[in-house]
Amino acid sequence: VDVPRQLVIERDASSIPDVVLKAGLTLPLVAKPLVADGSAKSHELSLAYDQYSLKKLEPPLVLQEFVNHGGVLFKVYIVGEAIKVVRRFSLPDVTKQDLSTSAGVFRFPRVSCAAASADDADLDPCVAELPPRPLLERLAKELRRQLGLRLFNLDIIREHGTRDQFYVIDINYFPGYGKMPEYEHIFTDFLLSLTQS
Repeated sequence: VDVPRQLVIERDASSIPDVVLKAGLTLPLVAKPLVADGSAKSHELSLAYDQYSLKKLEPPLVLQEFVNHGGVLFKVYIVGEAIKVVRRFSLPDVTKQDLSTSAGVFRFPRVSCAAASADDADLDPCVAELPPRPLLERLAKELRRQLGLRLFNLDIIREHGTRDQFYVIDINYFPGYGKMPEYEHIFTDFLLSLTQS
């Protein structure tokens, strides 16, 4: 499990190309709002294909190197010791031809929202296969320890063409559990376990 290289841009969009160059980040870059405030815009992702377009982005934001992942991400919900995984459609893969012929910033509103569920889609098994349960359990345990959180979710992708190269691309504390299947039962069990301990 790895994390794509990234950097935080708090202000001054005109300096983004220089900062990206100095950091050695590889295009295309995913641009994410630094703070998700619940608005539709705060869930919008952008994909910047070229250095010139980076100036068009609106800080504060996080820039993250894009990793091809078959257009599917895994939302991993952690509720105490419980782990629930759902598949969601994500950004499409970017080919070398796309990079050589495309320029600009492409916006993707509401990527990975509940309406983008890929659980029942007819997907290539190499793309759709869930991350191994033991890996998720070890990852959740370590993140609980390091973050001090018991209620959070992560977005994980598998690098396209690999079986076991995963990237954590986002972590959200106290996410909207209403989008998690069977959340009522899992959340109630978590609350009961807290009262018992």
